[in-house]
Parts: sequence; structure tokens; C-alpha cells
Amino acid sequence: MDSPGYNCFVDKDKMDAAIQDLGPKELSCTELQELKQLARQGYWAQSHALRGKVYQRLIRDIPCRTVTPDASVYSDIVGKIVGKHSSSCLPLPEFVDNTQVPSYCLNARGEGAVRKILLCLANQFPDISFCPALPAVVALLLHYSIDEAECFEKACRILACNDPGRRLIDQSFLAFESSCMTFGDLVNKYCQAAHKLMVAVSEDVLQVYADWQRWLFGELPLCYFARVFDVFLVEGYKVLYRVALAILKFFHKVRAGQPLESDSVKQDIRTFVRDIAKTVSPEKLLEKAFAIRLFSRKEIQLLQMANEKALKQKGITVKQKRQFVHLAVHAENFRSEIVSVREMRDIWSWVPERFALCQPLLLFSSLQHGYSLARFYFQCEGHEPTLLLIKTTQKEVCGAYLSTDWSERNKFGGKLGFFGTGECFVFRLQPEVQRYEWVVIKHPELTKPPPLMAAEPTAPLSHSA
Repeated sequence: MDSPGYNCFVDKDKMDAAIQDLGPKELSCTELQELKQLARQGYWAQSHALRGKVYQRLIRDIPCRTVTPDASVYSDIVGKIVGKHSSSCLPLPEFVDNTQVPSYCLNARGEGAVRKILLCLANQFPDISFCPALPAVVALLLHYSIDEAECFEKACRILACNDPGRRLIDQSFLAFESSCMTFGDLVNKYCQAAHKLMVAVSEDVLQVYADWQRWLFGELPLCYFARVFDVFLVEGYKVLYRVALAILKFFHKVRAGQPLESDSVKQDIRTFVRDIAKTVSPEKLLEKAFAIRLFSRKEIQLLQMANEKALKQKGITVKQKRQFVHLAVHAENFRSEIVSVREMRDIWSWVPERFALCQPLLLFSSLQHGYSLARFYFQCEGHEPTLLLIKTTQKEVCGAYLSTDWSERNKFGGKLGFFGTGECFVFRLQPEVQRYEWVVIKHPELTKPPPLMAAEPTAPLSHSA
């Protein structure tokens, strides 16, 4: 069998143990749909040489800024930037946020080369303010590049992508934090059992979800991360969300009902991802990721934009240094006759992430405002979203989350009608906790209007009296 053609940065023994070079040597297809299928099936995953060729081709086809640094630029600047320093002692750029460089199957020379490339990227992309995923990307690309300069050029093209409809790597704190919030929204919607576990075992579920990119860019073993990256280069950012959701689903399946091994669920998930080969193969991980239904690029874009807007309103900017955003329900400033702080945190973890940043404000209480429905509407109209909590004479507690203003109940001119959006939900806390989704999420066929009738926006929450 021909040599796989590893470069001087790769430890051959580690590489052979991680990925057997047994696959096909050529790829002839050019159609995107066929490429998607081949990437998901792992067509080039078992051939080191072919994966290198495919990466070169896919990255070459990324639409980039007019002036994007290439291999020749690296040759010109690397000596000036690195100087006489030992590559193993080079500092990392500030924008990687102290992220460790994953070694994967690189030797000592390769690990030093990643640091050199990262410093040169920082020099050529001064607008990058926060990009903790970059060390893992560069480390992976170095396995499949002829030399440092080629790896640098590939990374530059990924960073310089200027297709507005194609998101690749987050390069600012604002983009990164909104991605974390968007991931939280998706977990809330598509992984309810896992979300329930996260809420139960963590003080602040947003902090758990803020770690989602680290699971992929750093903790995943090379053979898994490379498979994810294969599909990512073809299909884009949504692949990362899908795989992270699949990881969380498998973590929940393995750990549900078991005590956590540490005081931090974040650390437990990291350990699980590092040892993921004990639980699931790369093929099964991707199969689970793409089995999640009703998951579109449009949905991600809308969530991302909404979360970025919410962060900007909270004062988070593109250039801001690393800081954590927390769920805004605190024991010292929350009082309720109906729910405890812990129960309120559970409810708050269900609302869209962009609103979970806000401290809840009491609008109406029967103890303060009486039992008049007109007074209730007066107090609540003009505010959105709102959370309704009800406690019955039998001590049962239920409620609803309304994504739109209560005044919308009047939009049908006094006729009975529903209002709200797909983010609305109803729930029960006592005698047992249960959340009920918008019915269309479970049954999309219900969005089709019945014959001879106009379709109305629906959300089974509230209706006009």
C-alpha cells in the first residue's frame, strides 16, 4: 500500500492508530448534493491523502475578501513575527482566550508550528477579537497540509469568508456569546430531557451551554473532529450545532439517573466528550446529529440575530473581552408567593435565551391588584414577553409563557382567536413538572390550512374572551 504521505508535523504512529489509511484515493464528484452525502458517509475519512485533497478543494472554493493572505505572505512575515524564539515557547494570541492547543496526532514540531501560524493569523486579521475555536482548526488543518504556509493559507480563507449566507467561525465575543445562547435555545427545543438534567444539576445552565464549542474544538478526539470538519466544510455552521446537540443527547442517555463524577457538570461533559469512543462511534454521532428534525439554517439565523440584538442591548459588543452572561434570577431580589427561586430558575431556563438574561419584573399580582380581568389586562398590556403563573386552591401550580403582547388578543375584532408565536408554551410545576410545546413543533402538518379556509397564525396559549 502506498504511504499516506504524512508531513513532518505528524506523529506517524499516533496517526496510524487514530485513522487507518484504507479508503479511496480520488474524488470525482462536483455536485453539492453528492458531496453532502459523501461527507456524511465518510467517503474520504479513511484516506489521509484524499482528505488533504478534498480540504484543499473545498477551502479553495470558499468565497473570500479580495485581499486574503496566502502562502507567500506567510513566508514573508513568519520570520519577523516569530523571530529567534523557540516555537514551543511562543505565546498564543489573546483572542484564543487561553484555549489550549490540541495536539491530536501532531509531534512537538507540529505543536510549535500551530503557535507560529496562530501568531501570523493574528497579525493578518487584527479585527479578530475572540476566536477560541481557531487553535483546533489550525491543528487539524496542519495534519492535511504540505507545510506551515499552506496550512496558514487554508486558515486565512476560512477566516476571510465573505459570503453573507455562509457562517464559518465566530471571530468576536458578540458572535461567540450569541452562538452559545442560540445553542441553549436549540437544546431547550430539541433536547428537552437533556435540558431538564442540565437545569437540575447546574446553578446556571447558560454556563453549561457556553462550553458547547469547546466540546467540538478541543475535546473531541481527532477521528471524530475530522469527521465533523469534513461535513462542516460542505454544509456550514449548522453542522456544529447538530453535533453538539447529539453529544448532549448521548451524555444524557449515559448519565441520566447516575451521580455526576465531579462537582461541575461542565467538567463531566468535557470528560465524556474526550472519552466518547467508549460510548459511540463517529458514524453513530453524525447519524444522531442529522436525525434531528425541523432544524433549518433559517431558524438558526433568526435565533442568532435575535440573540445578538439582546446582547447589544445588554451592552455586549464585538470587541468586548471575555465575560459570562448569567441567568438573571437571583435569590436576593426575587420574591413570589407561588414559586420558589429554584422553580423560577427552572421556568427561566425554558424561555428563549435572549430573554433569560433579563431580571423578571412583576406586572400583576392578585394579592396587590385584585381579581379583575380588566385590571390584569391593563397591567400586562404593552409588555412582551410575559410569564403567567397560577396557583389553584388545590395547591396546583401551572402557567404559560407568552411571546407577544396581550393586546394582540384584540386583533380579531372581538372574535375568538389565538395569538402568539411558536416560542409560546404552557407548563405545570405542581404536582409534577411538565412543559407542553407549541403543537406545530410536534406536528408540522398542522400548519397547512384546511380546505377553503385562510390560514391564521396559531399558538395554543391564550384567546380573546
